[in-house]
Amino acid sequence: MVDVELEKIIEELNKTYKAQQEKNDQRIKELEKKGHAPGDLEEKVRELGAQVLDLIEAKEALETKLNRPAIETPEDKLDKEGKELKEIVLKYMRHGENALTPDEIKLLATDSDPDGGYWVTSDVSSRVITKMFETSPMRDVANTETIGSDALEMGDDLGEAGGGLLSERGTPGETPTPKVGVRRIPVHGFYSDPKTTQQMLDDANRDIEGWLIKKVSEKLARLENTYFITGTGNDRPRGILDYPAGTTNPGQIEQINSGSAAALTPDGLRKIIFTLKDAYIANATWLMARSTLEAISLLKEDGKAIWQPNFQAGVPTALLGHPIKRMADMPAVAANSLSIAFGDFREGYTIVDRQGIRILRDPFSNKPLVEFFTTKRTGGDVTNFEAYVIQKTAA
Repeated sequence: MVDVELEKIIEELNKTYKAQQEKNDQRIKELEKKGHAPGDLEEKVRELGAQVLDLIEAKEALETKLNRPAIETPEDKLDKEGKELKEIVLKYMRHGENALTPDEIKLLATDSDPDGGYWVTSDVSSRVITKMFETSPMRDVANTETIGSDALEMGDDLGEAGGGLLSERGTPGETPTPKVGVRRIPVHGFYSDPKTTQQMLDDANRDIEGWLIKKVSEKLARLENTYFITGTGNDRPRGILDYPAGTTNPGQIEQINSGSAAALTPDGLRKIIFTLKDAYIANATWLMARSTLEAISLLKEDGKAIWQPNFQAGVPTALLGHPIKRMADMPAVAANSLSIAFGDFREGYTIVDRQGIRILRDPFSNKPLVEFFTTKRTGGDVTNFEAYVIQKTAA
């Protein structure tokens, strides 16, 4: 049974989208007739387009909430030793190291230098990562690995093995052997420094652990997602847009011109799909900013919009048959911008998490506030350069 609230959102989405398309048709007619459209009409089209995207986001958020399975609470999964450690960590967060006994400090410091903070419990670390999956869109489409060292190393196939036909009596000839390299993805330090008051910490009914998880995960998610898209690889993850254009050498990503110097076109979007290799089409996803999707909503071909929202519950927003993932860090449409990426990012990009999140309680640097300097180590890089292509806004 479809949720009543979801039905209302879908109904409003349908109504608003139709209104936007009607106003856009008027705008196009004015452009064809006069070469420009009235400012108030342009503004109305933009306003309705923004409302359509707001409703799509509301629809997807509610669907995620309705479809989220019931999960076992972290407390249910903790063993006796884990619960004991959790209580010590919470005690440290509320009252500081001076409130801990020597045995408690020894237990916390097993894998951590006290001067640099203590590891949070594994369930807290897992909840932070889970929360980041919900708010960092790149994690939702990329491959993720958890390691215990400072880098992930994997084989990098630099060419194809030779081959040929084998007849019944023929002698097979010698074939070239592919070169295999090593691809290394190092992890880099990220930090968050949420602040609170001692009074809040002393409140026994306050979920200090939940507060920390929310603050840290939201901040780190925003930081890392920026680098997964645009990072240079220098002391930070390397993003999907950082590699040069090309197809002839490893380390190049194919770029497809949109067909217009400063705008997207239906032909340019369709060309991306036919450029991507067949092996990656089935799981391909569009990555773009919200403003780019808004621009696409105005494109028409043979008098028909090339994109429209999906009005069915549980069905994600799609373009030309492939789902769209909105990424705030993707560039807006402009001359020479790389505004859209399309491909199988689970094959094409790998995110690496170093096990463990460390927390240092600091009641001195910013009195009367208590700071929780929280660090996490994460890396990311392209691992398959043919698994996705990029749309460049250019003629």
